[in-house]
Amino acid sequence: MEKFDIVIAGGGPVGSVLVHALAPLTGRSTGDGLSVLQVRAGSTAADRPIALSHGSRLILERLGLWQGLPATPIHHIQVSQRGGFGRTVITAADHGIDALGHVVSYRELVERTTTDHLPAIAVREDRLLDWNASPEGIEARLATKSVHTRLLVIADGGRSGHGGEESPETRIKDYRQSAVVCEVDTKPSHGNRAWERFTLDGPVALLPYRDRYALVWTSPPANAERLMGMDDTAFIASLQQAFGDRAGQFRAAGPRSAFPLSLRVHDQEARAGIVTIGNASQTLHPVAGQGLNLGLRDAWELAEACIRALDETPEDLGSAAFARAFASRRRLDRELIVRLTDGLIGAFSLRLPLSSTIRGAALAFLDTVPPARRFLSRRMIFGARALP
Repeated sequence: MEKFDIVIAGGGPVGSVLVHALAPLTGRSTGDGLSVLQVRAGSTAADRPIALSHGSRLILERLGLWQGLPATPIHHIQVSQRGGFGRTVITAADHGIDALGHVVSYRELVERTTTDHLPAIAVREDRLLDWNASPEGIEARLATKSVHTRLLVIADGGRSGHGGEESPETRIKDYRQSAVVCEVDTKPSHGNRAWERFTLDGPVALLPYRDRYALVWTSPPANAERLMGMDDTAFIASLQQAFGDRAGQFRAAGPRSAFPLSLRVHDQEARAGIVTIGNASQTLHPVAGQGLNLGLRDAWELAEACIRALDETPEDLGSAAFARAFASRRRLDRELIVRLTDGLIGAFSLRLPLSSTIRGAALAFLDTVPPARRFLSRRMIFGARALP
């Protein structure tokens, strides 16, 4: 059976960023470097616009993966509610940076983060089926063969349990919403401004993407099905009515797709030799675009933990203490972002008396008290510890 120090199951940006961050440790001239295997599915990634925070951009820059990646900057984000007063505007100038984030093609991000050009990394087109733990380490059972590893990192998809099953320790919340996504044209053009417009049915987000907006429209499943069945003229009219005229006049829409929304958080106690990151650890509502950014921070901090273990106590890499320390370090960031995104959906869905007034007052407070606005937005950019 082949043996590796680390096996990473996941060929998406989170798993691949972890591989890139670990790559320098595989070529140490002293001969004590790590052996790393990445297991990834061979299918082509579906394309869609996706938002990367400024903090994620810094991670990619540090790994040499940012330069040349086509990206549309976000200079302003306006947050408001439909049918109520109050709004807040977050700007890059609030934080002294050139952009709050960037919108990129997911497929181009996958291509940019590919590990094919890293000669010291073993890459296998395969699929993780299951694993068994023993005092000697982890036996990872792949579709084609089994391999042995000290540390198995599950970084792909939303499943974290054995055999592809949902782990019993996973918290699941069905939002009873679906997201309809497509690209839309507006007049005037986006001007690098993003919008998060909350309605009682769910948020409607517009992200500047190339010369159009990327639309994420959340609503109850029945309404999402109705939107998917409309012709373009009716769809644009419905969008204009739901969003209002703040972003201008909606003029055309590209092909649409839809998917259900839920919260999944893997809460299993840390185990020796097993770490979950990215969507295997948490799958979030797309409000505020935090899911991938949280996963990239998972990958970056796991790489840092591996570097420390290799420098200090290499034998601890597959220990329960290592897994517990990593989980503890990620807990604040993870819980804050989970609670924030889940809380936003709950707060803006309330239909109780004075709910709209309270929401409007909160938005107005953030808009008129810059330190409060910067405190909140900085954590959306860099994570809970807000360290660039």
